[in-house]
Amino acid sequence: MTEMVHGSMPAHVGEPVLSRWWRTVDRWTISSVLLLVGVGLLLALASSPPLAARNHQAPFHYFERHAIFAAMSVAIMLFISMRSPETVRRWAVLGFGVGILTLMALPFIGSDFGKGATRWLSLGFTSIQPSEFVKPCLAVTAAWLLAAGQDLNGPPGRLLSLGITLSTVGLLVIQPDFGQSVLVLFGWGAMYFVSGASMVVILALAGAAVTGGFVAYNTSEHFARRIDAFLSSELDARSQLGYATSAIQEGGLWGMGVGEGQVKWQLPDAHTDFVIAVAAEEYGFLLVAFIITLYAVICLRALTRLTRERDPFIRLAGTGLVAMVSAQAMINMGVAVRLLPAKGMTLPFISQGGSSLLAMGVMVGMLLALTRTRPQGEIGDLLQTRGR
Repeated sequence: MTEMVHGSMPAHVGEPVLSRWWRTVDRWTISSVLLLVGVGLLLALASSPPLAARNHQAPFHYFERHAIFAAMSVAIMLFISMRSPETVRRWAVLGFGVGILTLMALPFIGSDFGKGATRWLSLGFTSIQPSEFVKPCLAVTAAWLLAAGQDLNGPPGRLLSLGITLSTVGLLVIQPDFGQSVLVLFGWGAMYFVSGASMVVILALAGAAVTGGFVAYNTSEHFARRIDAFLSSELDARSQLGYATSAIQEGGLWGMGVGEGQVKWQLPDAHTDFVIAVAAEEYGFLLVAFIITLYAVICLRALTRLTRERDPFIRLAGTGLVAMVSAQAMINMGVAVRLLPAKGMTLPFISQGGSSLLAMGVMVGMLLALTRTRPQGEIGDLLQTRGR
C-alpha cells in the first residue's frame, strides 16, 4: 500500500549523496547549461578583445574574468541542485529578505556607472547587481506563499505573494529597470496561472500592466525613448539595433568566419545585450538555432518533470523559475532582431557579467533541486490511487 500511494521508486538505503544526486537530477538540463557556458566562452573570445582595447586592458582580460565567473556559476548550480526543496525554500526566503533591503538602499548607496540607472552596488574590486539575485529568491518565496494559501485555514497566500511581487517591481522601477520588472511580473503571472487563477483576474492584471506601461511612457524619458525607437519605421544604421541587425544579416546561414565579425568593434554592449549578434555574424544562423534549442531543452525538460510533481510548492516554484529563464532568453534575442524594445537584459549563461552568471547559476540550481526525482512519487500515482 505504501508503494502504491507514495510511488514505486524506493529510496536506496545508504546510497552515497553524489550517487543519489546523479540518479535523480535532470542530466539533460545540466548538459544544456554546460553547452551554453561553452558557447559563452567561445563568444567571449570574440567579443573580449574589442572591449579590452576600449578600456585599455590586456586583450583577454575580460575573457579571463568571464571564464572565472562561468566556472563559479556552474559550481553554484551544482551545489544548490544537491539541496532538498526545504533547504532551497529557506535559502530563498532569507535571500529575498536581504535582496529587498539591498534594493531599498540602492538609491542611497548604489552606483549607475554612467548608464543613467542606479542598479549596481559597488564593492571597490567589483560590483553587484542585486536585482539579478532577487529574481530566483522572489520566485521561490512567492510560490511558497501561493502554495500555503491553498491549505485549509492557510494564510492569504495569493494576496501576500502579489504584495511582495509588486513591492519588488516598485523598487526596480525606481532604479529604473523596466526589463527586470517585466521579467518578475511574467514569472509571478506564470505561477499565478498554474495555481488556478481565473481568467478574469489574469485579464485584470494584464490590463494593469498595460496601464503601467502607458504611465511609464508618459513619465519616464528613458522608457519613452526606447519605445519610440522600437516603433519608428526607420532604423538608424549607426544605432546599436542598426549594427546588430546588419551583423545578423551579414552572418547568413554559415557566418562570416571565426574572428571575421565587425559588430563587436562597433557595439559597446556586444559582449552582453547583443552577444547573439556576434554569434550570428561570425557563426551564422546554425549557432543561433543551436543556442535556441538548448534553451528549449531546459524549458521543456523542467516543465515535463513539473507536470508529474505532486507538491504544489515545487510545481509553482519550478514554473516561476523556468518562466524567468526562458523569458530572459527570449527577450534578449527578441531585442537583437527588433521584435522587442531594448531592455538591457543579458543572455543566460552566455553574456558576460558576473552578477548575471552567478544569479543564473542560483536560478537553475534551484530548478534542478526542485525537479529531482524523489521517492514520494509523482502526481499520476496519486490520481491513479484515488480512482481505485
